[in-house]
Amino acid sequence: MADEIQIIQPKQLENMLNNKEDVCVIDVREDEEVQAGKIPEAMHIRLSEIPEKYQDLDNGKNYVMVCRSGRRSEKAAEFLQDKGFKVKNMVGGMIKWQGNVE
Repeated sequence: MADEIQIIQPKQLENMLNNKEDVCVIDVREDEEVQAGKIPEAMHIRLSEIPEKYQDLDNGKNYVMVCRSGRRSEKAAEFLQDKGFKVKNMVGGMIKWQGNVE
């Protein structure tokens, strides 16, 4: 059984970004979802691409995974955590996000 995935509230992430804390946001939604609006600082890597693209990520950084509601990002977070990354899942996803979008 893998370790429990750490979670972060949307407001906590918003505060971290506003304070320019060292955190990398990855949005794992599909292209059309992201076109409707994403967190400006977020990288877009679709959930289906995570297994082939995770090697491009910096293992020394802190990651926050984001999707629409928090389910897909939890899967991505589990995958990355199993690979040794420091990762959190944003609870409630973009549905609960009240910060900036682009």
